[in-house]
Amino acid sequence: MKQAEFDGKGSCVRWTETPGAEPARVYVHGLGAASAVYHAHVAARPELAGRRSLFVDLPGHGTSDRPAEFGYTLDDHADALAVALDAAGVTGAELVAHSMGGSVAIVLAARRPELVSRLVLTEANLDPFPPPTAGSSGIASYEEDAFVDGGYARVLEKVGPLWAATMRLADPRALYRTAVGLRNGSRPVMRTILEGLAIERVYLQGEQSGELAGRETLEAAGVRVVTVPGAGHNVMFDNADAFVAAVAGRS
Repeated sequence: MKQAEFDGKGSCVRWTETPGAEPARVYVHGLGAASAVYHAHVAARPELAGRRSLFVDLPGHGTSDRPAEFGYTLDDHADALAVALDAAGVTGAELVAHSMGGSVAIVLAARRPELVSRLVLTEANLDPFPPPTAGSSGIASYEEDAFVDGGYARVLEKVGPLWAATMRLADPRALYRTAVGLRNGSRPVMRTILEGLAIERVYLQGEQSGELAGRETLEAAGVRVVTVPGAGHNVMFDNADAFVAAVAGRS
């Protein structure tokens, strides 16, 4: 495991990595998740093996530190991710990012374009104020202290066992502030940033999640949108073959 200080106060963002050819692939998890849990099984597939791969846990999640005074906005997370990539000597990486992590990856690509050469986004949040059914909306509906003091436990009881297994590793206050940051979005908004980027961009939408809003506009801007059959929000688990093909550039 490797680490780098991200807040000037001793708090560290941590990651594991496998050696291989450049450019590196950097895997970024969603809200309440952890990168290796969601991506190591696909990164090890023969189609993707042989490339340097980093599995980064964002602040407040997984093995990374969770300072109480940190903001946990999308910009904050993007800056922390940049610290990790700088410390790892990574430039021109392919970012493979899920859900909220996709939003962070988009912001990073705009803030530090030299770090990112390609985006593969799995059901990334592109707009602020997700629908009420979204997990982030449920978390952000609380007041911060109320979530920490009881809402976090209630959310863990309601989510499925897969999400709960990694969410219980996240700091409650960090989880709440991250959800609020996702609800508020970036400036400019993530969708606008994504449409304006000049790098290769792939967006994976699970068939079971319904049609992607604004698909035609995204495609007109050069984003390759792939509807993955038999998959919901967690495409890398629901249809690993299609996920690997998209990351490898074969779909």
